[in-house]
Amino acid sequence: MRVKMAGLLKEKNRNGSIRWRVRVEGDKTRKITIPVGPDHYDFLNHYHAARAGEIWTTTETPKVERSLDWLCDRYLEFLDRMVTSQQMSDATLRQRRSVLTRLCDYRDTDGNRYGDFDIEAPTGAFVEIRDAWADRPGAADNLIKTIRAVYAWSMERGEISYNPAVGIGIINRKPKGGAVPWSIDDLKTFREKHPKGTTAHLWLTIQAFTACRIGDSIWLGRSNEKMVNGQVWLEWQPRKKGSAFVSIPMLPPLFEATRATNVIGPAYILSKKGRPFASAESLRNQVRKWCDQAGLPDKTSHGIRKAMAELMAESGASQHQIMAVMAHTEARTSEIYTKGVERRALAAEGVQALNLLNW
Repeated sequence: MRVKMAGLLKEKNRNGSIRWRVRVEGDKTRKITIPVGPDHYDFLNHYHAARAGEIWTTTETPKVERSLDWLCDRYLEFLDRMVTSQQMSDATLRQRRSVLTRLCDYRDTDGNRYGDFDIEAPTGAFVEIRDAWADRPGAADNLIKTIRAVYAWSMERGEISYNPAVGIGIINRKPKGGAVPWSIDDLKTFREKHPKGTTAHLWLTIQAFTACRIGDSIWLGRSNEKMVNGQVWLEWQPRKKGSAFVSIPMLPPLFEATRATNVIGPAYILSKKGRPFASAESLRNQVRKWCDQAGLPDKTSHGIRKAMAELMAESGASQHQIMAVMAHTEARTSEIYTKGVERRALAAEGVQALNLLNW
C-alpha cells in the first residue's frame, strides 16, 4: 500500500518485514514506531498520537460495524485523506474530530453511550444532545451541522437512506454577524486580570497585534520572525485554505510580550507543560477559561480579530491595507469593515447640505 502522510516513514527491517515509524511533529530527530500499518482500523489513532509525541494504547475491541463509532471513524479517515491531498485544512479535521469524539462519548439519560448506537438512530437522539448543549448554543448548532455532514457523506455511499439531522433547527438566536468584537475596555479588563508575563497576556497581545486566526496563533513563533531594514517583521502563511501570505512589522508591545516569557519553545504560546497547544480547539478552550476569569464570558478569540479590523477601518486604513493584515484574498471580505466607516464619512459630508435649509 502506498500512503503519503506527513512524517510517516515506511522502512524495511533486516529480515525483510515492513515497519512503520512516525516523525514527531516539531522534532525531526524523534521517531516513534507504530505497531500497525495503514490498512489497520487503529492506524490513524496510532499515527496522530505519534505525531503528537505520544504512544496510543487502547483496550477497546474493534468498532461494531454500522455503529455511530464505526461511521464517525470512517468519515474522519476520509477527511484525513482530504487533508493529505491538500483539499481540506488540518484545522478543520481537528475540529470535526473533537466534535465527533464528544458526540460518541455522550451518554443519554439511561447511561447509554452514543457511539455504541446503530447509525440508524432516530432524529430525537440528536435533538436530545443538542438540547443538552443548550448552554453553548454555538457549539450545539455546530454539532448538528457536523452530524448532518457525516450522514450526507454516508448517504452518498449508499449506507443509509435518510439523514436524521436534516430538519433539526438551530438554537443560537444571537443576531447574525458572528463573534462580538472586543471593546477597548474589554481589552483593558483582560490585561488587568492577566498581566504581562502570563501566557494569557501573551495570547491577547499576539491576537491584537497580528489579527491572526487562533488556528495560526498555536504555531506562530520565533522561526516566523524576519529582519527587514533593521526592524523585526512577522511572516507566515495562514493555514486556512485560500488565505494570503502575511508579512507585518512587530510593533513594540508584541515584541516585548514575546520576550517576557521564561520558557522559549517552537511557538510563542505554550501550554503549562511547555509545549505548543495541540490544536486550535485546545487553545480555544483555554481562552474561554481566561475570559471567564476576567469576567468576559461572551468574548472569543475571533472577536479580537474583528475588533482589530474595525479599529483599522476607523483609523482610516484602506480596504487593501486591511486585506494585507487579515490575509483576505477577496475585497468583499474586508469591505465588511470599511463600508460602515465610509458611509459615516459620506454622511458627515452630506449632512452639511442641510445647512442650506432656512430653519
